[in-house]
Amino acid sequence: MKPLIKYKIDIFEELKKHGYSQTRIQHDKLLPSQTMQNIRSGKSITLETLNKICIMCKMQPGDIIEVVPTDEEKIKYY
Repeated sequence: MKPLIKYKIDIFEELKKHGYSQTRIQHDKLLPSQTMQNIRSGKSITLETLNKICIMCKMQPGDIIEVVPTDEEKIKYY
C-alpha cells in the first residue's frame, strides 16, 4: 500500500493569498500543469515542488502536508 500524504490546507488558496494566481503560476511556469493537476487530485508531489510551495507561501512543510501512516506501516514501524 502506498503512503498517504494529506494536504492540510488548500494549496491554491494559500498561493493566491501570496499573489500567485493559477494564471500567474501557469504564465510564469512556476509549477508544471501536471503538478497542479496532481495537487487538485490530492496526489503526492515531489520534495522539490513542496520546497517551491513552502518558499512561495512562506510556510514549512508541516504547515502544508501531513503524513498519514497506513495500517501496514503502523504494524511495521510502531
